[in-house]
Amino acid sequence: MEPQVYFSQSAEETAGLAARLAETLRGGEVIAFFGGMGVGKTTFTRGLVKALGAGDVVSSPTFALVNEYVGRLTVEHFDMYRVGSWDDLYSTGFFDYLDTDSVLVIEWSENIENALPENVIRVEFQNGGQDCERKIVISGWKGRL
Repeated sequence: MEPQVYFSQSAEETAGLAARLAETLRGGEVIAFFGGMGVGKTTFTRGLVKALGAGDVVSSPTFALVNEYVGRLTVEHFDMYRVGSWDDLYSTGFFDYLDTDSVLVIEWSENIENALPENVIRVEFQNGGQDCERKIVISGWKGRL
């Protein structure tokens, strides 16, 4: 399965791409975000959560570690920025969420890559040539957005 490459010129386009992905979700998916600070991970999550009918007030769960949003599907939004060990990861409760019907959205997945399930949807964010441009590469997803 070839990775799908998208280019976004704005936060609205990034949220729109996420909304198209949200339309295809059935529950139980794990979506792992990769990319540096300020590349659109929270914006993507906001678009996903809003499209699932859980409102548009999404913030990075940096200090809470996980935020929950309930709409058509429940989204568990993790921030693994400060996770540096298996003990840290266990303390988040992450493994308890894996076998649920919730959609798991994980920022800073590079910090827990060895713990991600095999069927993960990878979303890699990169800065583009312009300030607001982003290259978004989605792999592990059978659909086309």
